Amino acid sequence: MIKWGIIGCGNVTEVKSGPAFNKVNHSQLYAVMRRDAVKAQDYAARHKVPVWYSDAFQLINDPEINSVYIATPPKFHEEFAIAALEKGKYVYVEKPVTVSVASCKRMADAVERYKGKLCVAQYRRALPMFQKIKQLVDENSIGKVKMIRLNLFQPHESSMIAKTDENWRIVPELSGGGLFYDLAPHQLDILIHLFGNVIESFGVAVNQAKFYNAEDTVSGIIKFSDNIIFNGNWNFTMPEFLKEDSCEIIGEQGKIQFSFYGNAVRWLTGEKEETFSFQHPEHIQQPMIEKVVNYFLEKEENPCSIYEAMKSLEVMQSFVYGH
Repeated sequence: MIKWGIIGCGNVTEVKSGPAFNKVNHSQLYAVMRRDAVKAQDYAARHKVPVWYSDAFQLINDPEINSVYIATPPKFHEEFAIAALEKGKYVYVEKPVTVSVASCKRMADAVERYKGKLCVAQYRRALPMFQKIKQLVDENSIGKVKMIRLNLFQPHESSMIAKTDENWRIVPELSGGGLFYDLAPHQLDILIHLFGNVIESFGVAVNQAKFYNAEDTVSGIIKFSDNIIFNGNWNFTMPEFLKEDSCEIIGEQGKIQFSFYGNAVRWLTGEKEETFSFQHPEHIQQPMIEKVVNYFLEKEENPCSIYEAMKSLEVMQSFVYGH
């Protein structure tokens, strides 16, 4: 039985992930932690969790817990993950895994040093919609892939951005970057999962609107294996009527179109066209959590290792910081 403790039971854990830990076979949510003791106790009462803490290390040291889910701002991921690994706990950590590639490498070293298990919450990999996209690519349904185009344009204070008491997502010291660091990991991870090795990547990031002290506009290029070229653009201060969430995978014989935050995939060639629609699960991380539990129980391979997550972090860092 995998007995979980959540470090950081904030907004993301209310529906997306938290309840799923009790709905997956051989899995139980045993304890939660939040620095605000009142909120930790309230979460535990509402979700019928037996134990709550206001100190992360007390949760990590609880002998009843064998697995830890880290859902704090990324600045704290490294410290808590390494502490959990040192205690022999399995770790499931939110994207973008941590704030920098250097920090990610220290976490990877800890996994090796303590012979631990760590998974990154790139849960879109486990959703049927993205598995369908992978199937279409793997089956060569649009011929040899040539280019990928991505645009994510959102207004300031977009509903797409999770709401928290303090907007740590726009504080680079806490998040690693601006809103790009919050949303782009989902997109880049899927593309790297689909197309493999990144040969090179570069980009530019600027703060156009000056609403906060982080980049609000990012543009980047990736060269994948087989000379596949990716171009992506992110802007988080667009007017409402210009908002866009689009991705196109373009091949010699057709293309695959979808929105990363939507629920449909359009496949078209010169001869035919089809749209596949999907209903995402109520707890969107549940399919991934099932895979993570199976990995911890040695029934499956790691669904997203820290080394895989490091690849998307390297790309993000090259776009925003140039290295």
